[in-house]
Amino acid sequence: MKVIIQIPCLNEAQTLPETLADLPKTIEGADQVEYLIIDDGSSDGTSQVAREHGVHHIVRFPQNRGLARAFMAGVDACLRLGADVIVNTDADNQYNGGDIEALVGPILRKEADVVVGDRQVQTVEHFSPTKKKFQKLGSWVVRLASGTSVPDAPSGFRAIGRETAMRLFVVGDFSYTIETLIQAGRSRLHVASVPVKTNPMTRESRLFKGIFQYIRRSGSTIVRAYTMVKPLSTFFFLAGLLGTAGLVIGVRFLYYYFAEPDTSGHIQSLILAAILLLSAVMTAVTGMMADLVGANRKMLEDALFRLRRLEYDGVVLRKDSTSQDGSIDPSDTEA
Repeated sequence: MKVIIQIPCLNEAQTLPETLADLPKTIEGADQVEYLIIDDGSSDGTSQVAREHGVHHIVRFPQNRGLARAFMAGVDACLRLGADVIVNTDADNQYNGGDIEALVGPILRKEADVVVGDRQVQTVEHFSPTKKKFQKLGSWVVRLASGTSVPDAPSGFRAIGRETAMRLFVVGDFSYTIETLIQAGRSRLHVASVPVKTNPMTRESRLFKGIFQYIRRSGSTIVRAYTMVKPLSTFFFLAGLLGTAGLVIGVRFLYYYFAEPDTSGHIQSLILAAILLLSAVMTAVTGMMADLVGANRKMLEDALFRLRRLEYDGVVLRKDSTSQDGSIDPSDTEA
């Protein structure tokens, strides 16, 4: 049983040594524990620092591609390296490495497919009251969208089983945390949560510049991810709103038309009602088309999962291989 701890990095040469020192060398129930760094175009020698501190594997992008792509490149490399469990943590030492054993425990015991570390946001001292409120609200929205009970949806401290990792497909560029949760929940995978501790803040977040940018980008991620997995219900809900508004305005027009037959007013209501009803029909049709696309997407995901399983289970990556573009060169693999 192999556990690989992956760490996406962007200019983390200063904080990475402390993060690596905090990681466990052994985990109960695991035969091997290895580290993998995804250097997302760092310019401060992050990869060199990783090598000096004994990191087993390094994936390096020549230029920054964003957290979501770095995460998926790491997952791809971990699968090719034969990982049975993949743990993702941050390079800024936000999370307590001692909690990794508790994080992977439910997966090793076959009790969960994905385990998310709950930072217990309300108790984190360096989070502002505003951030705590929005984190709580955002997690509630994600729970509704995903059908899971995860209390800390934005947490990047998580463990993923091998077969579950093969099913992950991240579309957005902003972050993987919300999108993968919604995908896992709607795929009826067992998503669990365990409480974890956090360390004092070492630097400001580089993922977003302010709370409002975070809300905007996270909100769009939630809407896009939910629409992808539940297109019919999403578009039918919108069609229902438009249709109801059109019917109400149409009834209003009819009331005045029969109550005041000698007047020719309220024609604007008739036009608006017609526009809303036509929009409702078009939205419903779009929903049906999107549902067909979603069905094709599901079949494509199943096909890609099968291809991944055939590919990854037949390949073992050599320990010291390093990629320049995040992909694995066939020359670096052994059957």
